[in-house]
Amino acid sequence: MIPTLRIAVPNKGSLSQAAIDMLRECGYRQRLDTKELRLLDAENGVEFFYLRPRDIALYVGEGTLDVGITGRDLLLDSGAKAEEVLALGFGQSSFRFAGPRGRFESLTELQGTRIATSYVGLVRQYLTENAIEATVNRLDGAVESSVQLGVADVIADVVDTGSTLATAGLAPFGESILESEAVLIVRGSETPAGLEVFRRRIEGVLVARNYVMMDYDIPESRVARAVELTPGIESPTVSPLHREGWVAVRAMVPRATAQRIMDELWTIGARGILVTDIHACRL
Repeated sequence: MIPTLRIAVPNKGSLSQAAIDMLRECGYRQRLDTKELRLLDAENGVEFFYLRPRDIALYVGEGTLDVGITGRDLLLDSGAKAEEVLALGFGQSSFRFAGPRGRFESLTELQGTRIATSYVGLVRQYLTENAIEATVNRLDGAVESSVQLGVADVIADVVDTGSTLATAGLAPFGESILESEAVLIVRGSETPAGLEVFRRRIEGVLVARNYVMMDYDIPESRVARAVELTPGIESPTVSPLHREGWVAVRAMVPRATAQRIMDELWTIGARGILVTDIHACRL
């Protein structure tokens, strides 16, 4: 009997829907009802458990589940025996200190302050590493109100657009404590059965999201310059055309720069330039 890979997925919050969308792109079944806490995809040899994002690192670190998707900030704050193995490219945010606008400028001013946060482990580790003595209090929920209510001088929290901080009269200061995003985690350095297939599928989706396939025709005399513009992942495919002196080129190019590359190819003589999406790949 083939072992089933047990995977933890955020059941709510900013990471939940993006994680589910990625797993669907990988070809895995996903729940249709948000009340569903477990889903078995027997055909693909995986079982999904929908859990609180903050708990996922603990379940994986204890070996109860094999793999998890959570935030880097939640992983490090948990202190669990789990390790990041792959960044997933969504849920990006900065973890920052923030205080009343205009009052704080540098992190040295944290000395002796009261800091409210939902990430006590992460903040205490940072303060210790920087030899700063401060009182750290755990608050779950909207920590922004703690300064206005007089229970904290400073907060430490995830900052996305900063609009929530501004509404509370706060502003971030100092360097970022941590740049976070969604990550794939496993217990220590273990490689559970089925992990490599699961990881390859996710890596294929990440490449498909970030690259497109570009095809174009170009005179043979200008192929060297064209290949400099479109080197591909390993090497572009170059095929002769029926039209004498011309070749067809196919290569993967970064999605973000595809339009600029098309402009440059046209300038050096390429014609019939086509760009198509990549839905999945293995490299």
